[in-house]
Amino acid sequence: MAGLQQTNSEKILLSWVRQSTRNYPQVNVINFTSSWSDGLAFNALLHSHRPNLFDWNAVASQQSPVQRLDHAFNIAKQHLGIEKLLDPEDVATACPDKKSILMYVTSLFQVLPQQVTLEAIREVEMLPRHSRVTREEHIQVHHQQHFSEVSCFTFLLSSWCSKVVVSLTYPKSLM
Repeated sequence: MAGLQQTNSEKILLSWVRQSTRNYPQVNVINFTSSWSDGLAFNALLHSHRPNLFDWNAVASQQSPVQRLDHAFNIAKQHLGIEKLLDPEDVATACPDKKSILMYVTSLFQVLPQQVTLEAIREVEMLPRHSRVTREEHIQVHHQQHFSEVSCFTFLLSSWCSKVVVSLTYPKSLM
């Protein structure tokens, strides 16, 4: 049920991830749950923007999902300053928590280059969706979507405000 509808924020985020990981044949991110459980998507996303940080082939071929997830979270902490908000054991499941994955990927989105093409967004809109929804599921999804949009908007607005304050506080020569 959680994958029935996507907010516009989720579509943009998923488009960015798919566009960033397009050159990694082992990675096919179609959602914010099971697509992340083997650790390859997190590592591919990091490697696509910062290839000098680690050897992709070594990580992709020699490690278990928990090891790959731990690797990605450690790289993000050490080199991007993103706290280890997720436990590898909690993500290396058949269906990890969507909101937790969204929160972490949004943190990556804020510090990595963010260009998303219209083509990538259209591609996400063409991904298959579940079609049968009960009235109760529809109401629950609608409420979750509204909460998710408000939370994401608040998070992105606060991030933007922080960047504006920093840029107004410090001359460009110091940044």
